[in-house]
Amino acid sequence: MKYQSTRNRALTASPAAAVLRGIAPDGGLYMPEAIPVLNWQSLLEADTLTLSARILSALLPDYPDMDGLVRRGYAGKFETEELTPLVKVGDRYVLELFRGPTSAFKDVALSLLPQLISQARTLENIRDEMLILTATSGDTGKAALEGFHDVPGTKIIVFYPYGGVSAVQQAQMVTQEGANVKVCAVRGNFDDTQTGVKQIFASCDEEDLPGLRLSSANSINIGRLAPQIVYYFKAYADLVRRGRIRVGEPVHFCVPTGNFGDILAGYFAKRMGLPVGRLICASNRNDVLTDFLSTGVYDKRRTFYKTTSPSMDILVSSNLERLLSLLTGDDSYVASLMKDLNEQGHYKVTEELLRKLQSEFSCGCCDDDAAGRTIGKVWAQEKYLLDPHTAVAWTVADQFSHTHHDGAPVVVLSTASPYKFPAAVLSALGQRVSDDEFAVMDDLHACTGVPVPKNLAALREKPVRHRDVIDREDMLSYVLRKAGEKQW
Repeated sequence: MKYQSTRNRALTASPAAAVLRGIAPDGGLYMPEAIPVLNWQSLLEADTLTLSARILSALLPDYPDMDGLVRRGYAGKFETEELTPLVKVGDRYVLELFRGPTSAFKDVALSLLPQLISQARTLENIRDEMLILTATSGDTGKAALEGFHDVPGTKIIVFYPYGGVSAVQQAQMVTQEGANVKVCAVRGNFDDTQTGVKQIFASCDEEDLPGLRLSSANSINIGRLAPQIVYYFKAYADLVRRGRIRVGEPVHFCVPTGNFGDILAGYFAKRMGLPVGRLICASNRNDVLTDFLSTGVYDKRRTFYKTTSPSMDILVSSNLERLLSLLTGDDSYVASLMKDLNEQGHYKVTEELLRKLQSEFSCGCCDDDAAGRTIGKVWAQEKYLLDPHTAVAWTVADQFSHTHHDGAPVVVLSTASPYKFPAAVLSALGQRVSDDEFAVMDDLHACTGVPVPKNLAALREKPVRHRDVIDREDMLSYVLRKAGEKQW
């Protein structure tokens, strides 16, 4: 199998090389030349690690020991051997993706990506160290740091928007230990940091970074996206085992969406044969995706809002490019759309493409007030505690259920532990919130009895190790400077 750029099919790479590079030389994203169709029915009784290895082997066939990589990536790191338990809440289901080492859904992919990159270095006979560059809206950063810290042959720099993540998310990153890690705040929003990382990839060559090669832990890297496909299969298998559906019946998935990677993984699962019904794209007040899926116009020229669901505070959804590639098969057309977005700030797709999008995806959005009311309602009725991102998805799932009555189950994908956003959650429960977010964690536990994840409870005792703050224009010089330092 070959991977090719979304903007130029002639730019190809092996699966391992695509994982190593992260992004294609022309700025496009790597996609398989054809998405493999699985005999997924034979996997319904498999345990989670076996399921992961089989699906990933189909997507990354040049890795000779995917079983070993999966076990080294996951074993003993999650609260449960299931990795991603499916929990019935009222008349729908929540896919709990926050049971990993940093209490966020990114753990599923970023526990495995270091294994994939390390193995790819061997497969591609690369002796240089890998420098992993990552932009984060909150959760990717810590999950990447946790996955890559002290991994031989790698260094990692994480950029996050200054003042644009929760206090707990920031504490997770700036206290990170490891001799190969750097964390830096950027004065700007997530789109600024993500654009900055892409520009670094475009402008750096081997002479700029002697002894180093760049890669990414963001979902622009196919090695980050591929492991997320697995939990759609896992959720479907759970529903079959419980007797909620029969094999072949559809399941709807509602996904809180910022960079479009998590929901795109669901579309990959569908193209691989899983009977996915509607993929429901749930946005917060930064509703650029809702507008796009409704009108066919993608326009980033809009007000950027800081919300209580900061991991979704994104106006440039990178993985949408992969979906456009899948639905059109036209690399020159995708390249022209991305050029328009970069130069003019907007683009409009054809009516035919819009019909294709709307045949697969539903959409909806809600603001902080609506998400807060949902947190309070679900706690009062079901005694289940949602974080603000998952509450956005639950609210949009409510909207979807008002118009769809086909009897298929609706699975809401979660984002993170509610304790990563304790102030927003406690406020939604009608309680007074103090300025100390760690004290708020204690108050939330006292109010609900829901256990605080151990990794979050321990944060308050950890010293701050990373204090760098830069302007967005200085990201490249920061990387070049750090790349030249022998000791971090």
